[in-house]
Amino acid sequence: MKLITWNTQWCRGLDGVVSPRRIVEGARAMADFDVLCLQEIAQGFDGMPGAPGDQPAELAALLPCFQLFFGAAVDEFDAAGKRQRFGNLVATRLPVENVQHHPLPWPADPSVSSMPRMCTVVTVRDPVLGPVRVMTTHLEYYSQAQRMAQVDAVRELNAQACAQAAAPPKSELEISPFQAKAHTPRAILCGDFNLVVTQPGHPVTEPEYQALHQPHPHGRLQDAWSLVHGAAPHAPTFRLFDRRYGPTPATFDFVFVTDDLSAHLRRMEVDILTRASDHQPVLVEL
Repeated sequence: MKLITWNTQWCRGLDGVVSPRRIVEGARAMADFDVLCLQEIAQGFDGMPGAPGDQPAELAALLPCFQLFFGAAVDEFDAAGKRQRFGNLVATRLPVENVQHHPLPWPADPSVSSMPRMCTVVTVRDPVLGPVRVMTTHLEYYSQAQRMAQVDAVRELNAQACAQAAAPPKSELEISPFQAKAHTPRAILCGDFNLVVTQPGHPVTEPEYQALHQPHPHGRLQDAWSLVHGAAPHAPTFRLFDRRYGPTPATFDFVFVTDDLSAHLRRMEVDILTRASDHQPVLVEL
């Protein structure tokens, strides 16, 4: 399985041009991916820079052999009554078992701007690995309190799914919503976590990162970069070319895997050259 995760900045490159096609072409240049996880996908926000339009529809046209699942963290209407949606999208050519969209906590923090956040979970069936839960998210940027609450929620979502896999519900009524589900402890958690890693060669000490690694009775998560590259510094994924949000390149985008997938990791790479977004895409292969 080849998976790419990318915060697309509503498919807006550093040249100001909004182009879903360029995002898809950039991802394909990295790998013949099976799963594409995109953050910051827009629909109906015509007033944003570049007038992004209906990006889920555009991406569906660009990926004809894929199923697409759009998890809108923001789903609201403007003053004229037009619907506006913004969130995460998962595209896959693998068979899909089930899909869940989980709103993440949004505790009050009046000191900063913020918006709702979402974790989209798509369980795919890989021919070798079997069912795998692909979880993609984009955590809060400005509020650490909100970001930590969202980290705790994502960990709990994974733990709950692992517990269900260990003790699945009774199967009955196969023609109803109570029918048997594809429960699995195997998961890939990816996206833009807004964790600022700026000191190459030093361990990641951000409390949110440490919380993601805390032992749990069900479903421990591990940083795929460290599993593949050992003590090598994380490759930067943000602020390589655009320094409006800080003077130093940093790692904001991560991939985590559950213990039972760690032995299947083969490679993990970051495209540090593309300028199709203000973030860099990340590839992981199992």
